[in-house]
Amino acid sequence: MVEIIAGQKGKGKTKYLLEKANSAIKDAKGSIVYLDKSSKHMYELNNRVRLINVTDFGIKSYEAFIGFVCGIISQDHDLEQMYLDSFLKMACLEGQDITEAIDQLTQIGKTYDVTFILSVSQDAAHLPENAKDKIVVSL
Repeated sequence: MVEIIAGQKGKGKTKYLLEKANSAIKDAKGSIVYLDKSSKHMYELNNRVRLINVTDFGIKSYEAFIGFVCGIISQDHDLEQMYLDSFLKMACLEGQDITEAIDQLTQIGKTYDVTFILSVSQDAAHLPENAKDKIVVSL
């Protein structure tokens, strides 16, 4: 499953994402991973949420990013949720059509029973059709 928090930069998407991750860990039976473009939010996350600074891994393309996500899933069979802050930037998709990315993450989520929660720096109205029903918050 894919959930999207949409809105322009500076609207509070990261704050919402952090609160959602911290709330989810209380009831989680498995593990939760939070992918970010820095370690800046390390102390704002519950210590049971695994924070991964994606920029430490030299990802330069969308294909590499998907491989990275699949690698995390392959190493953690108890993974329930993956939070992706600054999704467009981390996935190297800024200014590009994300239709295929949404479809691919949806399929990966179904296959491995993982929920992806994406922070997307775009107005909900500008997201592709396949993403509109996945929007849980529009800021």
